[in-house]
Amino acid sequence: MSYLAILLVVLIVLDATAYFYLAGAQHDLLEPLLGTPEGKAAYAHRMQQIALALALLDIPLLVISGAAAYALGRVSLAPLVAAREREAQFAAEASHELRTPLARIASLAQSAPSDALPRIARLAIDASVTVGDLLALVREERVAPRLTEPVDLASLARTAIAASASDDLEVEARLGDGWVLGDERRLQRLAENLLENARRHARRVVRVSVTTEGDRVMLGVDDDGAGVPPALREHIFDRFVRGEGSGEGSGLGLAICRSIARAHGGDIALEGASSFVVRLPRFRHDEGEPQARS
Repeated sequence: MSYLAILLVVLIVLDATAYFYLAGAQHDLLEPLLGTPEGKAAYAHRMQQIALALALLDIPLLVISGAAAYALGRVSLAPLVAAREREAQFAAEASHELRTPLARIASLAQSAPSDALPRIARLAIDASVTVGDLLALVREERVAPRLTEPVDLASLARTAIAASASDDLEVEARLGDGWVLGDERRLQRLAENLLENARRHARRVVRVSVTTEGDRVMLGVDDDGAGVPPALREHIFDRFVRGEGSGEGSGLGLAICRSIARAHGGDIALEGASSFVVRLPRFRHDEGEPQARS
């Protein structure tokens, strides 16, 4: 509205300037006749026509400017409105997810049976994990990574495999060369989250691969579990969405993975029932790819 007010003031000044200029011009033109009633009437009629023409010229300008200002305002405010809606949804989801473990902790603490302490500790740890993942997700969404260092995804995958080693699971790794430009710490978290997700759902085998395809590096993690139910596949990367048998997770791991992948110019997809594939832009040196670290 302030823009329209400024435009209106400008138009009034321009109209007044034009009116007085044209009034002087018409006065000079009709000066020989101004001493007569007919000349005065002609001059007055002519000035009325000029005033009406200026007003009619202003109306479409104001309409067009108003419509443009409205459209510009909608476009400018849309990201802010969407951000506010996301924050409100995030707060609602977070409060809902934290309410259950905290309520259980309070209930157990009040009754305080002899075996309550281990259960209270477990619930407190679950709440702490959820809070940690919430903070991680907020940071991933608001703080852009520094895409300044070559990172070997195969090396990160090996580290993640070693960290998630278990006697109950077999890990089949097929790790080729795959360098990307990015934030090593965040990419490490991405790999670890995918391995942790596969570990929770696998029966016996987890398969990890790093391959290249054209200008993309692909990190794939698959397991021999039941897979994501068809009804959840479209929403599996949303916050607080959990698959079957994943009650111990916070429901934020895959959302964090997607945020990290997109921040690095790539994305993550569920291909099939249980195969998660991350595609990131491939990094090359001007004189060949860097050698793998030992």
